[in-house]
Amino acid sequence: MPSKLIIDADPGIGDALAVALALLDPEVDLLAATATAGCVSGPIATKNLQAVIELIDPPKWPRLGACDAAVPLPGGDLMPGFVDPVLLNGRYGLGESAVAVAELHKPHDAVKLLIELVRQHPQQVTVLTLGPLTNIQAAQERDPEFLSLLREMVCLGGSIAAGGNATAAAEFNIFADPEAARQVLKSPATKTLVPLDAAQQLVLNYDQFARLSDVGIGRAGKAILDWLRFGLRASHEHLGNEGFSLCEVVALAAVAQDRLVHTSSMAIDVETQTGLCRGVTVFDRRASRRWRNNIEVVDDINPQGLLDYFGRMLRRIEI
Repeated sequence: MPSKLIIDADPGIGDALAVALALLDPEVDLLAATATAGCVSGPIATKNLQAVIELIDPPKWPRLGACDAAVPLPGGDLMPGFVDPVLLNGRYGLGESAVAVAELHKPHDAVKLLIELVRQHPQQVTVLTLGPLTNIQAAQERDPEFLSLLREMVCLGGSIAAGGNATAAAEFNIFADPEAARQVLKSPATKTLVPLDAAQQLVLNYDQFARLSDVGIGRAGKAILDWLRFGLRASHEHLGNEGFSLCEVVALAAVAQDRLVHTSSMAIDVETQTGLCRGVTVFDRRASRRWRNNIEVVDDINPQGLLDYFGRMLRRIEI
């Protein structure tokens, strides 16, 4: 039976790719895609999720959770040379142009939808977060049983030893809302973290991108190749990388292809104080630990297996 999944995201090219793969994967039952503010505002995130769903046009459409929040500008000082998400994803999140979607007649609030679906399917739903954990904290505050009713939560965010991409030490999704991250990640829910250390191991290079050209025959395939083309160019121009990191695909794989990732039990906390280390994920890795393990953390992946999965799912796009 396909796994019941909700994706909470702030697309962004990487998030859009992960949502597309989840819609294409027959082993995933994507119940909903909920928008959060992060690398784009809540309204843009909502439109981008709607655009991905309409592009893929799956047999069963997931429900859409809307967000009207502005971009949650993180507190503290960004790392000198921090690359604005607009440069890496485009002004509207999906490359070079704004997406055209029909205006939602009665948009469903993302947090309300999360609570509703988890209560409808207790202990059956996995929530995958690809942006800040703002919605998850809000859902827990509105419904104190929310996290305990999940089957699992998988969060893309944080860093063990790889440093940060928002500051010298903090990863963007955690830095954008560290208070929410601390509350959620320290909760007793069953949860897995996908940190930069593992997520950045999956990189699509130019040769691998060229081998995906056969998916670009129809409208959806062409759009996805355009996103990837933009991402490759932006990564080269603004980060100096000869490839595009598929971090969000690694996060999805932690749910849909868990045989391709390895996890270890760790103890985590998040620094919320203003200063140099705001938004840092702190792990107790001492030989004699004082903290109790409270989270599974992806610490290794099978890059070739994940690239094969990525290509295989894209080739399921109908012309």
